[in-house]
Amino acid sequence: MPVPAPLLRNLPPPELARDDDMHRLGCQRGDHPRIGRRELLQVGGMSLFGMGLADLLRLESQAATSAPTHGKAKSVVFIFQSGGPSQHETFDPKPEAPEGIRGEYGTIQTSLPGVSFCEHLPKLAARASCFSLVRSMHHPADRQFRNEHSSCHYLLHTGSTEMPAGDTNATISAPRPGRMAWPSIGSMIAYAAPTQPSVGLPAVIEIPRANNMSYPGREPGLLGPRYARWGVDLAPPCRAKDPAGSCPNCFSHDDPNDPARAPGPGPKAWWDNSSCRNPDFHLPDFGSESGVSIPQLSNRFELLRQLERLRRGVDEMPSDDAAYAYDAQREQARRLVLTARRGEQNPFDLTAEPDRVRDLYGREEWGQAFLVARRLVEAGVRMVQVNLRGWDTHQNAFRDLKGKLLPSLDHCLSGFLDDLAERGLLEETLIVMCGEMGRTPRVTPIAVGGKNASGEVFTPGRHHWGDVFTCFFAGGGIQAGQVIGASDRQGGVPITEAYTPADLAATIFHQLGIGPEREFFDTSGRPYQIYRGRPIQALL
Repeated sequence: MPVPAPLLRNLPPPELARDDDMHRLGCQRGDHPRIGRRELLQVGGMSLFGMGLADLLRLESQAATSAPTHGKAKSVVFIFQSGGPSQHETFDPKPEAPEGIRGEYGTIQTSLPGVSFCEHLPKLAARASCFSLVRSMHHPADRQFRNEHSSCHYLLHTGSTEMPAGDTNATISAPRPGRMAWPSIGSMIAYAAPTQPSVGLPAVIEIPRANNMSYPGREPGLLGPRYARWGVDLAPPCRAKDPAGSCPNCFSHDDPNDPARAPGPGPKAWWDNSSCRNPDFHLPDFGSESGVSIPQLSNRFELLRQLERLRRGVDEMPSDDAAYAYDAQREQARRLVLTARRGEQNPFDLTAEPDRVRDLYGREEWGQAFLVARRLVEAGVRMVQVNLRGWDTHQNAFRDLKGKLLPSLDHCLSGFLDDLAERGLLEETLIVMCGEMGRTPRVTPIAVGGKNASGEVFTPGRHHWGDVFTCFFAGGGIQAGQVIGASDRQGGVPITEAYTPADLAATIFHQLGIGPEREFFDTSGRPYQIYRGRPIQALL
């Protein structure tokens, strides 16, 4: 209905608002961080997700009426090793294999009798009783799909065993009319296990970089845009060529071995790494720095509540419960906007954490992302996806794994596990980590005699391999201290029961209390079963 004229007359135009209007004796302007006008407009008509944010939160609150009532985990942190880590150089080494298969590294004994990891994961090896591994994950999709990034992205992130009808490796990365795309695991969780109405954040959040979150499989597919995840950019810009690793421990697989061309600001440097030497995260950017301050925003929300009460006095509402739900989703929208404010209650503000905790996680990109994940879980977010880039080790594999990837993972993930356990959060937080595929058993150059982007001859590495890969599980009620499944002596195929991305998805759903009987409906009202596989029983 139209807003009454008297109320409109009492509302000052936004463009007339001045900083002095909110300043009071005894407080500092710095105590009132400013929120951009674009951000303020997004509260009512926000299109971060392809629709209004208020609409998204209202729909999620409506879905809560069928939310799960049981489950050992309250949240899941999915750690995605983008590119596909080598099973040989992580959790399934083959020390007895020939040199061309076992690789350059040795092994280290874990806290589990008879179980060894790659020698460059000593901290995780010492904590092996705190998590379990499934060494016989695989893609059963057609051969043409199981060894390509884009297709494997889709298969893993949707928990699928086959591609959408009519798609190829070339088409799956782009929109295509008529595609029947299965929803991502995260979108399923947003639908079937939405956040509580009091949580002012979306159900699924992906960190720490938003500028490369366009891979197939992360979309809501048949569920529609209301259940899309929120990709948040927190990390500083990284200027690496084909960037990989955890800033400031970042790199490019094309980096020359010539010391004179090492990354840096020098004239002979291959690339300038000065942009991310300080890896501290920034707060999410909701708009321009100049805009509306927090007190003014709160006053405008009070006005909004008055207008909504007036509207409900005229319009017929189904019940008091419906009115309460409407108010709750509006409050969620306000609280999300207020995450631009620094302070203890802002899950993205790591300055609120003591130095001991910051050091435990590691003051680099991955450690800070894990720390934000812990804070988001504490805030009530259902799923946090942490992307760890750089595992596509076709070349310079042994240089980069030993010097960059493995030390960062070992330190940051170990700190994450320790902190969750110390806080009593591990049993209610399911942690899952894997890449979209594994790597080939044999070590070879990607192109014999060829040269990489920096002009040096390709060095050996391992290549795409979807026939077997390892998945890491911790917390969330899973049975820890196990190694489930096995690959053959070359690390090439499963020799025990093999598990699929559909089984991985079903395991996550089961631990979150989403049962196999649950259905979802597409935008046309057609029903679909959420489960496409079976939970991995040995983990439960």
